[in-house]
Amino acid sequence: MADLPTGRSFSAFLFDMDGTLLNSIDSAIRAWSKWAARHGVDFEQMRHGMHGMRAIETIRRWGPADLDVEAEADALTETELEDVHDIVAIGGAEAFLQALPRDRWALVTSAPLRLALRRIEAAGLPVPPVLVTADDVEHGKPAPDCFLKAAEILGVSPQDCLVWEDAPAGIAAAEAAGMALVVIGATHVTPLETHHPVIGGYDDLEVVLMPEGRLQLAVTDSEPAAADRPAVG
Repeated sequence: MADLPTGRSFSAFLFDMDGTLLNSIDSAIRAWSKWAARHGVDFEQMRHGMHGMRAIETIRRWGPADLDVEAEADALTETELEDVHDIVAIGGAEAFLQALPRDRWALVTSAPLRLALRRIEAAGLPVPPVLVTADDVEHGKPAPDCFLKAAEILGVSPQDCLVWEDAPAGIAAAEAAGMALVVIGATHVTPLETHHPVIGGYDDLEVVLMPEGRLQLAVTDSEPAAADRPAVG
């Protein structure tokens, strides 16, 4: 496993949401398992490939051919909006975000805007200064469009961004965008196979503000939070 990129600075940090800044797994499982049962889809098979992707693309891939995909996605979002009671922030995420200059970070999620804002509120996290959602791009993760759009809005080079992700689709999107990566493993039941650094949360990290507002990571403990800690939820 690679080391954290503490030896270089970045213009901006780009964060995925679900599994990266907050844990919404139980809520998502409840909504998607009901959807799968209603349409005769094997949920256990579907769930292994859906994480990090837009709902509309998961429904299009797994649902019956005659489904109204957009209507199904809208209905699923309504279900998830009503089910946020057990959503919690990943360890250390709130303090880590609060330490970042507001013009130097963005949230980049496959969730639609309303659901993203609802989950951020439920987890007690700060509202991001830049929020790129499923509604903002034609092609969702694993396409790089969402990360490239966030970099464009922030006015920084894609190669000068550090992405924080947890899912294969998001990792592939960041790689396609030419961005550096840190993988958050807090919600992984089994370790994710990746050559990128994997950590369990943000508790042992701090942000060092460099000249011209650049961001550099520092580890506050001898070992960053282990990615193989028991999964939350």
